[in-house]
Amino acid sequence: MTTINGGFQPVFCTIVPPHVLDRLAQADDPALARPARRTLQRDAYERTQRRLTTVVGARPAAPAGDAEPGRPRRAIHDAQHRTELPGEKVRGEGDDPGPDATVNRAYAGLGATFELLLKAYGRDSVDGAGLPLNATVHYDREYNNAFWNGEQMVFGDGDGEIFLDFTIPVDVIGHELAHGVTQYTANLAYFGQSGALNESVSDVFGALIKQYTLGQTAAEADWLIGEGLLAPRVTGKALRSMKAPGTAYDDDVLGKDPQPATMEDYVRTDRDNGGVHINSGIPNHAFYLAATALSGNAWERAGQVWYDVLTGGELRQDALFADFATLTVKAARARYGQGDELRAVTKAWEQVGVRTL
Repeated sequence: MTTINGGFQPVFCTIVPPHVLDRLAQADDPALARPARRTLQRDAYERTQRRLTTVVGARPAAPAGDAEPGRPRRAIHDAQHRTELPGEKVRGEGDDPGPDATVNRAYAGLGATFELLLKAYGRDSVDGAGLPLNATVHYDREYNNAFWNGEQMVFGDGDGEIFLDFTIPVDVIGHELAHGVTQYTANLAYFGQSGALNESVSDVFGALIKQYTLGQTAAEADWLIGEGLLAPRVTGKALRSMKAPGTAYDDDVLGKDPQPATMEDYVRTDRDNGGVHINSGIPNHAFYLAATALSGNAWERAGQVWYDVLTGGELRQDALFADFATLTVKAARARYGQGDELRAVTKAWEQVGVRTL
């Protein structure tokens, strides 16, 4: 659970923004509208359940005493198209791959996330203390989302019309698990600019996990979030683009990607918790600019600066973009001095119109 003013509150974060599902729910084609409506209803129920069932002050269970530090403890469950969590366990840590590709992708994605956190940043799982990584696949029917509920990952199979299996893009898995890292560290409030930072941090580490898994440099990466998730009928490449926010899709059903790349186009809205999935395009683009200016592997210098800010203890829960940007400049200077890293980070925020303090 996350800490808010010293207490704990439930977390529920999805990869597909509500504004996308809202638009789908209004489609004339029932085959498109029905799954979107079911998904919105299910998300609302899960979000409410998290609030009602969380014990204030309680933390997730600690790893068993025989857990080996620095080793993942994965468990994949099959909901069998029902909604009870976690479902039937179908693969545990060290088990051989089975015939279900969805199960195998979930297992591999959890492992890739664990490996990047450990090898790049010395972090033992999402909580830094070996938290077991649990996931449920085949959740509900035609469920068009994936989520982190504060304790585990959950993946839908998609409706096959707009969205495919949510375990296909490894960055979706990394994105949602990164919400867990934020939950245990900076605990950014999920509204307005702090919420957009929360979403952006997850996109950043989702992208880094994808690049790490594929062995790509910043220059080689596509910087797309959710590439491979959209069905063939959709005119689009992914859910979001860090390289060019606002260009991920332009579809007659989904509409046009609404993300801005700079503060000049910042979206003021009451929807989507104050536009957390929309305005995240601005800090996303800043990270892309910093990482590509530095070249090489993005999870190293640029990723290290972002990780230092997230885990450094100075980032307020209600931080604004300028607060986060200022801390990245401070972190770059503290770790790397007056070199290329500091110049790249400072210039990136200038390019997206965020002033450092």
